[in-house]
Amino acid sequence: MAKFELKLPKMGESVAEATVTSWLKEVGDTIELDEPVLEIATDKVDSEVPSEVEGVLLERFFNVDDVVQVGQVMAIIEIEGDDEVGETNTKEEVNEDQEEVVEQISQTISVAKEVATPVISSEDRFYSPLVKNIAKAEGVSQSELDAIVGTGKDSRVTKNDILDYIQNKENKSDKVEAKVSAPIVQAKPTEKIKTEKPPVISSGEDEIIEMTRMGKLVAHHMVESVQTSAHVQSFIEADVTKIWNWRKKVKDTFMRREGENLTFTPIFMEAIAKALRDYPMMNISLQGNTIVKKKNINLGMAAALPDGNLIVPVIKNADQLNLVGMTKQVNDLARRARLNQLKPDEVQGGTYTVTNVGTFGSIMGTPIINQPQVGILALGAIRKVPAVIETPEGDFIGIRYKMFLSHSYDHRVVNGALGGQFVKAVTDYLEAWDSNREI
Repeated sequence: MAKFELKLPKMGESVAEATVTSWLKEVGDTIELDEPVLEIATDKVDSEVPSEVEGVLLERFFNVDDVVQVGQVMAIIEIEGDDEVGETNTKEEVNEDQEEVVEQISQTISVAKEVATPVISSEDRFYSPLVKNIAKAEGVSQSELDAIVGTGKDSRVTKNDILDYIQNKENKSDKVEAKVSAPIVQAKPTEKIKTEKPPVISSGEDEIIEMTRMGKLVAHHMVESVQTSAHVQSFIEADVTKIWNWRKKVKDTFMRREGENLTFTPIFMEAIAKALRDYPMMNISLQGNTIVKKKNINLGMAAALPDGNLIVPVIKNADQLNLVGMTKQVNDLARRARLNQLKPDEVQGGTYTVTNVGTFGSIMGTPIINQPQVGILALGAIRKVPAVIETPEGDFIGIRYKMFLSHSYDHRVVNGALGGQFVKAVTDYLEAWDSNREI
């Protein structure tokens, strides 16, 4: 019998590792072709790892909550045949691979420091061998490690968390050394003011709910965005009566011809993509003091997950799609988001984000920027309201369909003029809709 190595596949340019969340097959179980063997989670999305062969699960090299690097062997599947399919790694060989990763990281550390006491895991905080070795090599004490906010499953400290902490620590040290080197006239001791969060007091009747892994990630990204960007908002009201009436007229024909439901979202996405093409300085990101002007217009679309959390799948090259193509992309991504079937590549590379708060009945919102982007547009609910209508014969009151557009943008690089002009351009495209447009 031959043996096949089931490796962690490449899941996108920026995804180098994943956490094992559950094994769907036990040792000795029969596996069909393309049948999921285990579930993994990255910082972007949860997904399944299917088998590329038919056979029997012979061995598993990782446990739940273990971190696996892309390309590492996760399991051995026994298949029919006499030839070996790839090189079979034993548990010891997998451990050696992990040690090599630790050794490579250690080589980048200029000065190794000694830790007085070894880092240990407790019931409340689990640390992987990789994190422990990095902490030992870099001189991170137990108390420092316990204070690091983990972004992994159940707030576990990941490799990236501890490396970010070390980098920030070194930067602070450099600043302190620079200050010490300058002549000091007088130094006064300062007291550190410790701010502790007040404990949450619950009664016996309260229900304690643990945050999900995705919920913790979303919370972390939201706080990080508010701390990073100078948020400012512009609001504008758009008259979408022409769009309302046009969609009502063509939606049944569209469904019969394309087999897709024509919602308002792809219509709005088309207008936003056009406006981004007109105002390319809204399609940027900020890296330090450098502005990166994006060539492609990749629209992120906030979608609801079954557990109530939000995920942002990305429509790549949105400005190159016609309305039919945009509709198919929007419906497909929204459908697979609800089924937890999105791939890691499909939630990366966004250059601007759109969120439809009107789906939940809100007339407007103040959305938080999806880093490292500089803008996000919230679409409010469409309402039937009385409005003044201007005509050559004079003004009169009529019933119109209107909605609010709420534009949040990063005031570090986007001034009020640009932020306002962009959302006004979106409104102009919507209000100038061709009522006789063919699909």
